[in-house]
Formats: sequence, C-alpha cells, structure tokens
Amino acid sequence: MMNTAILPPWIILDPLIESWLIEDIGRGDRTTDALFSQSPHTSCAQWQVKEAGVIAGLPLAARVFYLLDPEINFTPLTTEGEFCQDKKIIAQIKGKTASLLTGERVALNLVMRLSGIASSTRLYADKIADLPAKLVDTRKTTPGLRILEKYASSVGGAINHRMGLDDAVMIKDNHIQAAGGIEKALTEMRGRVPYPLTIEVETSNRQEVEQALKSGADIIMLDNMGEKGMKEAVEIIRNFNPKIPIEASGNITLERIRAVAETGVDFISTSAPITRSSWLDLSMTMTRLCP
Repeated sequence: MMNTAILPPWIILDPLIESWLIEDIGRGDRTTDALFSQSPHTSCAQWQVKEAGVIAGLPLAARVFYLLDPEINFTPLTTEGEFCQDKKIIAQIKGKTASLLTGERVALNLVMRLSGIASSTRLYADKIADLPAKLVDTRKTTPGLRILEKYASSVGGAINHRMGLDDAVMIKDNHIQAAGGIEKALTEMRGRVPYPLTIEVETSNRQEVEQALKSGADIIMLDNMGEKGMKEAVEIIRNFNPKIPIEASGNITLERIRAVAETGVDFISTSAPITRSSWLDLSMTMTRLCP
C-alpha cells in the first residue's frame, strides 16, 4: 500500500514536542543527571518491535532526540507505513547517553501510539482495498494530538476527513434539529459559506436524503443506516445526480465495513481505528557495540 501521509512542518510540531518533553522532564531527569550529566559518556541503542504492526512516527522520534541534542544520530531502519514483524529492529540511535535516556519515553510513546493507530487503520483499509469505497477518519481524536493521530491514520491507509470545524460545512443532526429542518438549515447558510467550501448533510432515512438533494447539498452522509437502506439511498442519489459524493458513517465495525462498501458509497468514515486502537509495543535497548 502506497503511503501518501505528510507530516506538518516542524514549525508547527516543534512546540508540541517541546511541551511533551517539558512535561516529562520537569525540573530535571533526576536519575540520568545523577549518573551522566557531568560525563561525555556516549551510547548506542536500538528500537525493536515487540509485536507485529504498521510503523508510524519515526520522524517524530528523531525530532524528539534532535530537540534534546542536535548531535544525536537517529537512523530509521524501516519506512513509515511498513508492516513489521515481531522482534524487527526498526531504528538505531547513537549519541550522548544522557540525551538518549532523557528522550526515550517521549519518543517511544509517540511512535507506539501512532503505530497502534496505523496498524488498526490498516486492518480496516485492507477489508475494502479491492472496492471503490475509501476509508475516512473523523474528528474523534485526542485533544492536542489530532494532527498526529490523523497523520497515523493516513499512514495506515485512510483519507483524512476535515481536520477541524473550519475545513468544511457539515450539517449534522443537532444542527438540523436546532435549525428546524434540512431545508431551513441549507437555506440559512447557503449565502454565508465561503468559496470553495462544500456543504455536507447528515441523513438517516430516505426522506432526509430527498430533502438534502432538493436543498442542494454537495455531499450526503448516510448515518447509522442498515445496508438495505444504504443501497436504496445510493440509488436515489445516483439517479438524482451521479456526481454527488456519498459517505457512510455510524456503527462501522471491522466485521461490517465490507458490506457497507458493497452498497456503493464513495467513502466510509469511522472513528474506530483511532479511538479503539491499542498501542504497538516497542522497546529501546542500549547496545554495547555501535554500528
């Protein structure tokens, strides 16, 4: 699977990484400082996968060590998005022992979390890889980590949905309820949406699909529908305008995603690969010999 994920520039990420280092280091690494702060001691270390999974976040790990000590040499031995088997060595690191030890936990935490998301996402993406429908993530992310969790989702094979509320207009059920209906909501906002933002409308039944179409929705979401209802809705939308993108969402499980894709929708959005993923287990081990 081709990896098209792109990390934001360091000017965006460095403040986040620095804040995480500050959180962990606090007033100082008591253990490491007591042992090595006054010594030019250098070491080599290697990172090893302790369970099979998709790797994501190695450039971030390298940046963690760089911000602590620009002289550290972090060498990835695998590429972002590669599926690695248990016990594979994925990186080698060389530098001041104090810097390696102080940065170890923040760097590992990032890669373990992101690799877990990428691994989970890959499972979902593989289920529909031979079908036209594309996997899409959501805004259900950890506050402060969205930009990286969505990066990991992309590494795993998903397409990023909107990064924030300013990316697109999405009229969801509570908007519709508060506005007094789909037609009223679209009429109210149509002249206020800046070009070229699109308007997506969440629907849950045939009547709402027809209202969204007649009101001029750019994208239609089929939310929490069964496969039969989705197929009927897709047929209605295609007959009205075959170019309107259709998104399925709600209760998308690994067991169900293929059946949803087979209804003919264009996109399937789910938060599960991010919200239900576990961390991929990695470890850092000091080695006697440096390459």
